[in-house]
Amino acid sequence: MIPYPFTYHRAGSLAEAETILKASPEAKLLAGGQTLIAAMKMRLAQPSDLIDISGLKELSFIRAAGDAIVIGAGTRHFEVAISAEVNRLIPALAHLAESIGDPAVRHMGMLGGSLANNDPAADYPAAVLGLDATIRTQRRSIAADDFFTGMFSTALDEGEIVTEVSFPVSARAAYAKFPNPASRYAMAGVFVAKTKSGVRVAVTGAGPCVFRVPEMEAALAADFTPHAIAGIEINAADLNSDIHGSAEYRANLVGVMARRAVAAAQ
Repeated sequence: MIPYPFTYHRAGSLAEAETILKASPEAKLLAGGQTLIAAMKMRLAQPSDLIDISGLKELSFIRAAGDAIVIGAGTRHFEVAISAEVNRLIPALAHLAESIGDPAVRHMGMLGGSLANNDPAADYPAAVLGLDATIRTQRRSIAADDFFTGMFSTALDEGEIVTEVSFPVSARAAYAKFPNPASRYAMAGVFVAKTKSGVRVAVTGAGPCVFRVPEMEAALAADFTPHAIAGIEINAADLNSDIHGSAEYRANLVGVMARRAVAAAQ
């Protein structure tokens, strides 16, 4: 394989990373690198510059703030999984983080990169959408319902960097997923939460982008039990179909995982 040239930068601060990013339109941010490095190996990405932000302390933190847990974009998955604060206030989020990939992935992958990449089968988007979280960048705050716009696409503008995510503490929450046995990516993962704004059901892995299921949300608002959503069928028309499972198979999985999540949340 013939290598291609790029310039590596190790940013000393978020401000420095932003400056380099502005000066190099073809640059990419490097955090955990779990997606970007693989994409570069396959020539799916050929950035002119790599801006390494993995060592920025200002992006790596977990703190309780009122009725929410605020997590820095540079926080690694395993740190969320073992956090005493997360396990105390939002144990479903800790469980989700523990289910991501394998130990090597969890010790390298970071929250911000997962959200900015918005892989259709990533786990974190389900928690962000299910908990009605707020994504903050160096420029603004973005509501979860507005952040995920399609396959590998988000509401982030050019040069915008995710800095932290605020996860509201919910009365009840749980995450259940059916993982691909090889990659551990979700073939269907469902995050269910009873929040201040109502019940939210977020699905990842089954479609091109994380999505909510209003029919399940309405049913669970009236009766928060697995039985309440047992008869709700998911339309397979817009779901993913590949060698691992058909759209119809994934539609069935969504129902199964949703009922398991509700049972766990009880």
